[in-house]
Amino acid sequence: MSQEKPVKYGDVFDVSSELGSQTIVPQDAAIMQSAESAALGHVPRGGPASLMQSAASQNERICVVAADDMTDVARYDGVTVSQVEVGGTRIVSESIGGEVVAQYIYPSEAGGDEERAARYPTTGVQEGAVTVGEALEAVALKPAGDKPIDESDAAAIQAAEARATGRSEVVPGGVGAEAKRAASINARIDDDKTNLGDVLRDATGKLIDDKEVKKEDAEGVVGAEIRNKPDLATYPGGVAASMTTAANLNKF
Repeated sequence: MSQEKPVKYGDVFDVSSELGSQTIVPQDAAIMQSAESAALGHVPRGGPASLMQSAASQNERICVVAADDMTDVARYDGVTVSQVEVGGTRIVSESIGGEVVAQYIYPSEAGGDEERAARYPTTGVQEGAVTVGEALEAVALKPAGDKPIDESDAAAIQAAEARATGRSEVVPGGVGAEAKRAASINARIDDDKTNLGDVLRDATGKLIDDKEVKKEDAEGVVGAEIRNKPDLATYPGGVAASMTTAANLNKF
């Protein structure tokens, strides 16, 4: 019997315990690949289907799944890939059983070299890697985008900005400063509060520098967010959760 543990959805994606406890199997990956191909015209390198295929191949190698295995979640609840185009970039959401496993932003295929360069402003960011700015922008696309910003969110955003820029101080006029200001105002008012989406919708443009998200970046942001919450838990779909998902996407 193999001593290696199977790779589960929760090891790769920021998902609920129900889906997270499911082992990633070959036919789930195949369905996601087909869905990506149909919706996008290709299978993005480093995207969910690619990650699932890598995990499924690992699970098949250690003999915990078979080539024709499919989870009931994928079989009965389905796999979907949807996209919208905003300002020359495609915003893609991929779901399994109605639960979003990834949201990411990348240039439209119709865009030119300048547009593609704008998405990767930092030398050394690999094509297909999710950047800090993109991870922040993804929050605005989720239900968490409607959450009024509080101190824990501001701390997480400032930590993410510091990881992207390499600067320990808050950048004047940057996304972290804007989040801090919004959190302070929100604490004093009852209505018309500033939401995460209001601040993070154009996060990449507000960063003076950007970088691909790595595991240590996500861990730093998680620490900043939970230190400012009494229950020491991250907010579902929030800044720390989005950074963790980005790091998981980038590690394969």
